[in-house]
Amino acid sequence: MRISVMQMNPGANKADNIAQARRLIDSAIEQDRPDIVSLPEVWDSLGGDRATRLANAETLPPPGSNEPGGEAYEFLRDTARSAKVHVHGGSIIEQGPEKLFNTTVVFDPDGQEIARYRKIHLFDITAPDGTGYRESNSYGAGDEVVTYDAGGMKVGCAICYDVRFPDLFWSLRGQGAEVIFLPSAFTLATGKDHWEALIRGRAIETQCWFAAPATWGKHLEGKGEPRFTYGHSMVVNPWGHVVAQVSDGVGWTTARIDHDLTARVRRDMPVLEHRKRV
Repeated sequence: MRISVMQMNPGANKADNIAQARRLIDSAIEQDRPDIVSLPEVWDSLGGDRATRLANAETLPPPGSNEPGGEAYEFLRDTARSAKVHVHGGSIIEQGPEKLFNTTVVFDPDGQEIARYRKIHLFDITAPDGTGYRESNSYGAGDEVVTYDAGGMKVGCAICYDVRFPDLFWSLRGQGAEVIFLPSAFTLATGKDHWEALIRGRAIETQCWFAAPATWGKHLEGKGEPRFTYGHSMVVNPWGHVVAQVSDGVGWTTARIDHDLTARVRRDMPVLEHRKRV
């Protein structure tokens, strides 16, 4: 099983973002022939004002249906169907009844939606550089732990700030996850100190592979103020080693999931059996 993670520099222009995602995925498929391709958090619309986010948000069709969706949703579905790969769609902005949702959708090689995850933990913090983030002003929180099967492999879903809450990842491991996707738009201020450390820590704890596609670079918020995300998309193995990484810039990287390594790590250090709830 080969997994490719895309690193994007999206902005508020949805059409441009889709075009960028298409170029990256097409190149990764042509050169690396992955079984799963994945995109970052809110790759369809990053920055801009509230009106832009609302305009870019999509009302998703009922899960598992063949009803048409919005531009980003249909791009993901068409990519899976035409390339015959699984597409883990990072996250897109979903229009909810009262608030937006930060939502992952996943498609199998026939273009069928097989998973939908709404980000559980919302980013309401003041970063070390003094910048305030209040995700809950616009977004509602999900409440469901989500896994899916891809080519006989159990895959878990998480998004960005979720990585700071280990209980979610224990739940995913408990549901049988071998690989966990963590699409992100991690801030530069926090990412330079915490991004790799948190991902490697979660991988070591849960003995899962982590695939973390991320956004990178500058984007502009509603009043034109610049914000920066860290990038450094990566794949980490269950022993905590970074086995593939994109540093700065737009690009992708691919890694092979070694099932024998997963089994060996879990056999030699059976932490799930040893774990006690205190």
